Amino acid sequence: MSAVGSPVLHGCPATLGFRMPAEWEEHSATWMVWPHNRADWEIKTNSAEWCYVEIIRQLVRYERVSLICQNAAVRDRAEVHLARGGVERSDYDTHLIKTNRSWIRDSGPLFLSHATDAVRQIAISDWAFNGWGRYRSYSDDDRLPRRIAKKLGMPRFTVGIDQGGRIDNVVLEGGSIDVNGCGDLITTEQCLLGESQARNPTLSRNNLEAVLRDHLGVTRIHWLAGGIDGDDTQGHVDDVARFVGANTIVAAVESDTGDVNYSVLQQNLRRLRRLRNRRRQAFEVITLPMPRPVTFDGMRLPASYLNFYIGNNVVLVPTFNDSQDRHALATLAKIFPTRAVVGIYAVDLILGLGAIHCLTQQQPVGTW
Repeated sequence: MSAVGSPVLHGCPATLGFRMPAEWEEHSATWMVWPHNRADWEIKTNSAEWCYVEIIRQLVRYERVSLICQNAAVRDRAEVHLARGGVERSDYDTHLIKTNRSWIRDSGPLFLSHATDAVRQIAISDWAFNGWGRYRSYSDDDRLPRRIAKKLGMPRFTVGIDQGGRIDNVVLEGGSIDVNGCGDLITTEQCLLGESQARNPTLSRNNLEAVLRDHLGVTRIHWLAGGIDGDDTQGHVDDVARFVGANTIVAAVESDTGDVNYSVLQQNLRRLRRLRNRRRQAFEVITLPMPRPVTFDGMRLPASYLNFYIGNNVVLVPTFNDSQDRHALATLAKIFPTRAVVGIYAVDLILGLGAIHCLTQQQPVGTW
């Protein structure tokens, strides 16, 4: 495991036996990027840092945290904050890697695993990142998977498609998909196929599905309609529907028929109830309510309980000082009876247009 190089693997990951594990499978670490771009949280940047402290304080009880820092000064600031929050320095690692922003779910690597009789091999799946097709500064974020691979000395697959003799890199963000590790993947048409999206404009639905199958080891791709209002990623699935078991999905619902999210979440729910798993059976679909709208300076923010993170023996759930907080936590506690379900106050965090899932990326247990 020494960081002596990062070999690029060739061939089709699925054909070679690799797959993207479900989030609830055992992790060796959770990766995060300490906040450094004040454009994300503006006047609430300091508050967002303390949200990070609480997330990391909870995570290190159950698994190691690998914390990326922009430079030595940011690392020193992070260490001071974490120490004041009661996090032992021995419980996390730091890595100096340049990034544009902190949303590692989308810009970071997707880890694949390959199970053999003797050992579980892991590798990095390195997709292109283009700032969600919205922001100009993203080149450091686009390099993040290969830089992490180099730090770890971990092999990686690059993801490209042959466009008439020219290999084009394929853009994909981790928050735009969710998998159950058993061959099923959910995503949204708004995000990956919408007319306004600027990720892979030359790829058809069939082309994109083929790439997802080949590079993530999935066999069934399920398309929902879209995401929630205020989400500047144009429809990420991790705010609206998540796998919580091989055959169980939680889905966001809005009870207010006058709310802008009501229609799209009802469309998603209808589609989810029509889905079939590998045994051609319906998935169990459990609903979670949306919190009341969260706004700041007149802007609707993408507050959703679905942006939770499943760690080793813990589930971290964004909360919003809302009457539905208790219901969301209780529902997830029933779904995960062997894991601690912990609410993390996220009203300050959500100003950056993302929450706990967006800020974390799991590295599965394995060797390389």
